[in-house]
Amino acid sequence: MSEPLDSPPGLSEGPDGRLRCAWHGSDEAYRRYHDDEWGRPTADDDRLYEKLCLEGFQAGLSWLTILRKREAFRELFHGFAVDRVAAMDEDDIARIVLDARIIRHRGKIVSAINNARRTQAVQAAHGSLAAFLWAHEPPASERPESVDWEWLRANPVTPAATRLSKALKQAGFTFVGPTTVYAFMQSMGFVNDHVEGCCVRDECAAERAAFVRPASA
Repeated sequence: MSEPLDSPPGLSEGPDGRLRCAWHGSDEAYRRYHDDEWGRPTADDDRLYEKLCLEGFQAGLSWLTILRKREAFRELFHGFAVDRVAAMDEDDIARIVLDARIIRHRGKIVSAINNARRTQAVQAAHGSLAAFLWAHEPPASERPESVDWEWLRANPVTPAATRLSKALKQAGFTFVGPTTVYAFMQSMGFVNDHVEGCCVRDECAAERAAFVRPASA
């Protein structure tokens, strides 16, 4: 994504005069997602499960495409409530695959249901999906001293994302390759990849500092 010549690399100035990560472009919904959601940590299992699913649907597409379809996804998948999705069956798959409001990829629809069931197994073993996932937060030694545009472009995958991808696959999850998993980690606050100088970077850093990591049962 290109930035205005007078903006620092990886940043663009919005209509409010604030600098933001340039990837949000000029789309208002994308800007709100960048400001209010991306990079903010949570321990809510349903929200973590939802994002794993949607990142899987996103593979090969832009996140903005998924964002614009997110409410339809939520309608069809019961708000991504883990237990409700885990109970879905072949009739549900046949119905959803015909709905043009979402990405009609049968394999990914089946994966969403499978991953809900795998989430239930993880919850039984670890107490929560959040505890399982947050155990793979990268150590400080694996993080750059400064998150700049060049570093982000050069690191679409990280060692922590590769480890988490492997752990998820071993637990039976699907559509959780390392690139997908790192996008998930970025968006859910496992790392703070807002570019230095972004107007919400410090907010996300403060939320991460205050966030209580869930412990495994």
